[in-house]
Amino acid sequence: MKEIVEKIAEAYASFTKDASSNIEGNKAAGTRARKASLELEKLMKEFRKASLEESKK
Repeated sequence: MKEIVEKIAEAYASFTKDASSNIEGNKAAGTRARKASLELEKLMKEFRKASLEESKK
């Protein structure tokens, strides 16, 4: 589960960097930010699944 949390932190850092660049007018950064948001969604679902498994133990 620790690995998932680390991946989430990396993906979030990437998302915030690209989202900020997109706000400043960089259209390509917007595409990267949207891609990162999809990755975050996937990682969050993995975290939820792992968290539920841990709580059952």
